[in-house]
Amino acid sequence: MDTGATLSLPGFEATASVVDISLKGALVRLAPHHPAVPEGPGRLCIELAPGAEIVMECEIAHREGRQLGLHCLHIDIDSVSHLRRLLELNLGDPELLNRELAEFASPGS
Repeated sequence: MDTGATLSLPGFEATASVVDISLKGALVRLAPHHPAVPEGPGRLCIELAPGAEIVMECEIAHREGRQLGLHCLHIDIDSVSHLRRLLELNLGDPELLNRELAEFASPGS
């Protein structure tokens, strides 16, 4: 995918590249010389086009070098709609998208 985004955490904001995204979270890559990334809940904003963005409330689930795995805590309905369309285009298979949506909606996910 490799789309640009902004990651905001307490006292921290950085531009990131989105490596992968799903309804459960995202994998992002920070620039080589970024400051230390703090803990705590934050927000990932991905601008798709003027007026169309995906906004995900998130927390860091894991770190590996410059890559951060983000766990989605909340995503609004407009962002879900944009993400659904993006997943439809990238997956190319409606059955894969339906499976992703079912996993997201199931209790305990």
